Amino acid sequence: MRNVRKKNIILSFLSGTMIAAGGCAMGLGHMYGKALDEKKKLSDKHLALFLMMNQWVKVKQEGKSLRDFFEKKGYKKIAIYGMSYAGETLVKELESTDIEIAYGIDKNADSLYMNIDIVSLDEELEKVDAVVVTAITFFDEIQEALCKKLDCPIISLEDILYEV
Repeated sequence: MRNVRKKNIILSFLSGTMIAAGGCAMGLGHMYGKALDEKKKLSDKHLALFLMMNQWVKVKQEGKSLRDFFEKKGYKKIAIYGMSYAGETLVKELESTDIEIAYGIDKNADSLYMNIDIVSLDEELEKVDAVVVTAITFFDEIQEALCKKLDCPIISLEDILYEV
């Protein structure tokens, strides 16, 4: 009887250990899957940015300017949402034109320094003719937020580059 009891205790211990190991493996698999999903999203974001910037190079090689797009639409005063690489490049492209960049909008407004004012989406936004969104992978969410604060066209930089 005593041996049966020891065997049951050992079997219970082994079963519990195996169940715990399986749970850990599932948890690690879930964590690995989440990390992989995050890496995929980041990769997709950078691919979209690369393709957009590549289109910009093609536009420049064809001798076209983004200024032409804004003038054709009658946009004289714009804001730019997203002041990272594409936003900086857009500022540089338009700085010697008659298109006024009233301000930039960025979630990191407090830590960015450029030759234009940069505000956060939480601040009061001055009226402009249009807002150009350079953060193309989040365009829908950004457009929705901007539409609540401004009554003007919200345009993706990617769309502009394919329309010019």
